[in-house]
Amino acid sequence: MRTTAVRRTALAASAAALALLVTACGGSGDEDKGGEGNGKADSSTSAAPAAKALTAAELEKAGLAQSDVKSGKVATKLPATDDIAKDQVKTKDAACLPLAHAQAGVAQGEPAATVKRSWTGEPVKPSEGTSPEDALMASLDVDKMLINLASYEDGGAEQAMKGLTDAAGKCAGGFTATVSGEEMQVVKVAGGTAPEGGDESSALTLTIAAEEDVKAPSKIVVVRKGATLVTFSAVNLAAMATGEDFDVPADVVTAQVGKLG
Repeated sequence: MRTTAVRRTALAASAAALALLVTACGGSGDEDKGGEGNGKADSSTSAAPAAKALTAAELEKAGLAQSDVKSGKVATKLPATDDIAKDQVKTKDAACLPLAHAQAGVAQGEPAATVKRSWTGEPVKPSEGTSPEDALMASLDVDKMLINLASYEDGGAEQAMKGLTDAAGKCAGGFTATVSGEEMQVVKVAGGTAPEGGDESSALTLTIAAEEDVKAPSKIVVVRKGATLVTFSAVNLAAMATGEDFDVPADVVTAQVGKLG
């Protein structure tokens, strides 16, 4: 790719990805049909009584802290640009709204309490003699993630998880969303390998139509532990420019899920 094209694409991707993080941000890109079979659940949980919803104070304590991770930066207070409100997220097809909410870091349904975090990784410094194109891409090779913890009364967490899983199946062929006034075209929703550690979990890759005909991955990981649903919405700035795949930082997911007990 020519230098000017790389720069134009990278800068456009940087703006788009930051907007997606502000207006959005899971899972690995397995080619499962729309998330079918990508969730994990403990079969014994269906007969168990509904877990008690955590209070806002309890969720705050359970939220990720800087001391919980070995790298990257955790923000416990999100700026207004990262704190997307529910009414700022819309989809043309109502069945796909749970996916748009998850990507924007918005809680599913009507939680009793919710807490937000963000995590930003650190770029790898390019070595001496690296070409300008490669140096630019290296500077953009940064993972960014919005984390939403939400607790629910009366089995609401299970319902929210099911709603998200159902949406992944119904909207496998893509959907159009508007987040904070910006339109986003998702061309495909695919399931991935769900993480361990919760009562239920799911991993999804949303393929987004980005700049210059690039189709870029945006990832969602959702884990239910008792009455709490934690959603991770991740993007990588370089991936938004190139369309290449990236991995959701598993250590961050593990650290947050581990705090739920």
